[in-house]
Amino acid sequence: MKITFKLFATLGDYLPAHRKGNEVEIDIDPAHSIMQIIEPYGLPPKLVHLVLVNGHYINPEDRATRTLQEGDALAIWPPIAGG
Repeated sequence: MKITFKLFATLGDYLPAHRKGNEVEIDIDPAHSIMQIIEPYGLPPKLVHLVLVNGHYINPEDRATRTLQEGDALAIWPPIAGG
């Protein structure tokens, strides 16, 4: 099934070359959890900070079991530092 995968800030470098800006449509196994979906992209776990599915925050403890549905949008932000 297809979902939209969005990576923000420095994480955008982990998206495949055929992306459109900071997002890409990907095919996933419906049984895969969020963590299984992002694993092939090689995101450093410490940089997977804010995770949203269709704009709703997913707690870190739920990311290993939460699955997605056709057409969902998975968005990830790294920790933000600023001054």
